[in-house]
Amino acid sequence: MKRISRFTKQSVPAMSALSLLLSVSTVGADEVEKAVDYRQGVMNVYSWNMKAMSNMMKGKVPYDQKAFAAHANDLAAASALKLMPGFPEDSESEESDALPEIWMEFDDFEAKHRALGEAASNLSRIAAEGEKGAMGEALKKAGKACKACHKKYKN
Repeated sequence: MKRISRFTKQSVPAMSALSLLLSVSTVGADEVEKAVDYRQGVMNVYSWNMKAMSNMMKGKVPYDQKAFAAHANDLAAASALKLMPGFPEDSESEESDALPEIWMEFDDFEAKHRALGEAASNLSRIAAEGEKGAMGEALKKAGKACKACHKKYKN
C-alpha cells in the first residue's frame, strides 16, 4: 500500500482552495468583460448613427430625410436601453476608454446619459417632421449631450 506523505496531505486541500478562489475570480472577470462589451456595443450604436446623420448634415454624403429619420430613431431607441448595468462597480478595463471618474460621480454620469436620451428622443421626433434646419439643430443638441459625457468620462 502506498503511503501519502505529510506534504501531500497538507497541499491537496490548499491547492483545492486556491483552485476554487481562482475560478471565482475568473467568473468575476468574465462578468466585467461582458459589461465592457455591452457598454461598448451600445456606444458603437450611438456613434454609428450620430456619424451617419452628421455626415448628411455636413454634405459628406447625400441628404436623405428618411435615412436621417431612421438613424435618429435608432439613436433614440439605443439611448433608451438600460446602459448603467454596463458600468458595474470595479469594471474599469484596459479594453475600455471609460475613466474612473464615472464611478466616483455616478449620479452625474447617469444624468448625462439621461440628457442624451432626451436629446435623442427630441431628435427622433423632429426628424419625423422632416424640416432640415430643425433637424440640424436637434442633432447639434444630441452631439453636445454626447460630448458632455465624453469630455468628463472618456479617455
